[in-house]
Amino acid sequence: MRILIHVCCAPCFTYPHKRLLEDGHDVTALFYNPNIHPYTEYKNRMDALEKYAQIKGTRVIYKDYDVENYLRGALASADRCEFCYSLRLTETAKTASQLGFEAFTTTLLISPYQKHELLARTGEKIANEYGIKFYYEDFREGYRESRELARALELYMQKYCGCIFSEKERYYKKKS
Repeated sequence: MRILIHVCCAPCFTYPHKRLLEDGHDVTALFYNPNIHPYTEYKNRMDALEKYAQIKGTRVIYKDYDVENYLRGALASADRCEFCYSLRLTETAKTASQLGFEAFTTTLLISPYQKHELLARTGEKIANEYGIKFYYEDFREGYRESRELARALELYMQKYCGCIFSEKERYYKKKS
């Protein structure tokens, strides 16, 4: 099956990429992550994906860094994670549909830190809207392996999901 996979970062791509190829799928990556902040973090992740893609001979589609649209929507949304998932998976489904892919998926399904059930529901909803299959697989079992693969390839590994809100939650400690 021809699958377009949304890639949040190279380390999270390593294991799903390997699994999908082992299962005989034709995989193309899509890098669309306007949530990643600051731009230097975005660039580090994009560069790491480029490095991985060159090593593995993988095709990657790069979309614009539309941080303004993301911030407007995230600030207006009652659930910023749901908005962010929807924004990125909609772009992936739309691109997959336009380019004749049979399905789309996301590397976010590997992370034990993401809202897995919300991701799956969002993917299915968007699949129905665009008339394309959402390829669901729980990749979380390969999370540790993905880290090991990334270290072995000396890929940049980030310390937070990417958005400014996540960065604050990780590093900002309120003074009592």
